Amino acid sequence: MSTCKSLLRACPSQRTTPSLLPLTQCRFESTTRRHRKLLALPEAPSYTPDRSAPTLVFNPPSSAPNVYHTPLKFLPKEDKRRQLYAAAQQYATKLAHTRQSSHIAAPGTPLNTDSFLPPRPSASLPAPVRQPYEKTYHLNENDIAEIRRLRSQDPDTWTRVKLAEKFGCSQFFVGMVAKNEDKAERVNREHEAARRKWGTRRREAREDRGRRKVLWGRDV
Repeated sequence: MSTCKSLLRACPSQRTTPSLLPLTQCRFESTTRRHRKLLALPEAPSYTPDRSAPTLVFNPPSSAPNVYHTPLKFLPKEDKRRQLYAAAQQYATKLAHTRQSSHIAAPGTPLNTDSFLPPRPSASLPAPVRQPYEKTYHLNENDIAEIRRLRSQDPDTWTRVKLAEKFGCSQFFVGMVAKNEDKAERVNREHEAARRKWGTRRREAREDRGRRKVLWGRDV
């Protein structure tokens, strides 16, 4: 008699009234023993050497032999597959040169050697997000002084957006030349008061967002 104990033993009981409980699958000694025997797989021959000296383990996946997948280290020097591999590599190099060539590596130059250049992309680059423009430096000292005066006089009316539209510059330039510490501090207090009303879920989401930004800087 087997000494293997069952994982789950349940005895069926006679019920006269129907039950709404879900049915549970039972596993007995016979199915448990069969399951354990199926899991007891023998080791691969390549991992069980017949000598104690260290050996090189080469256990490729079961697939059809391919000249492009066979490492050269495992091929003899007189093997014909080496010639096939070299011919295929030379053909791929010439094809890459025909698709993408540089005037620096033209014939007759020192860089005219075999290399593995990537093929030229077939599709063109996507359209730019915004139209390209040239930077203009048309503001003088009087304009900058006027920007600072309007910004300090009424920062709620003359925001960075309105000043940038009025003087034809960027919002970044307005914030750089006309900083308003009082309004920035007031906006920070308003934001802090709004954050105190957040729930646990929103606060944790914002904290996770800050941690992701820190990881972005580490990846760079």
